[in-house]
Amino acid sequence: MARLLEKYRAEIVPALTEELGHSNVHAVPRLEKIVVSMGVGEAVQDRKRLDAAVDHLTTLSGQKAQVCRARKSVSGFRLREGMPIGCRVTLRGKRMYEFLDRLITLALPRVRDFRGVNPRSFDGRGNYNCGLQEQLVFPEVDPETVNHPQGMNITIVTTAKNNDEGHALLKALGVPFQNEDSDR
Repeated sequence: MARLLEKYRAEIVPALTEELGHSNVHAVPRLEKIVVSMGVGEAVQDRKRLDAAVDHLTTLSGQKAQVCRARKSVSGFRLREGMPIGCRVTLRGKRMYEFLDRLITLALPRVRDFRGVNPRSFDGRGNYNCGLQEQLVFPEVDPETVNHPQGMNITIVTTAKNNDEGHALLKALGVPFQNEDSDR
């Protein structure tokens, strides 16, 4: 079992039940899924960049990445409907907890000048979004194979009803937020 999942069941659920004032254990917010996506705009001219991004995303997530295609044609970007322009992976269950554990303990501390993630990146319903500048912060990605650093967006979807519950859940899971003293 994933280390973070065990911690969630044994320590976090009882603590959040008391902190949030829920009488039912099933009302406590939990993680639903994590979506990691990479937009590769340069794939319009060079197909190899998209293939490299798919390989790196597959390596760091442990799951085959799905290629995303353009929905509309945009002549200014020389983009036609149906052209591959990105990739994504949706993690659930044990893989989701293992990815979040690696993100918190290994990847985020390797970001240059890291002072914590922005606590205002919630969407109003308890879901959290953050971005990384390059995939090299993950130790699974070999720097020798990376020709072009590629950024990524990480969306953490929770069952929280509002931002405060989502913040409490992610803080209990160990997500390092910056400026804990200031307002959210």
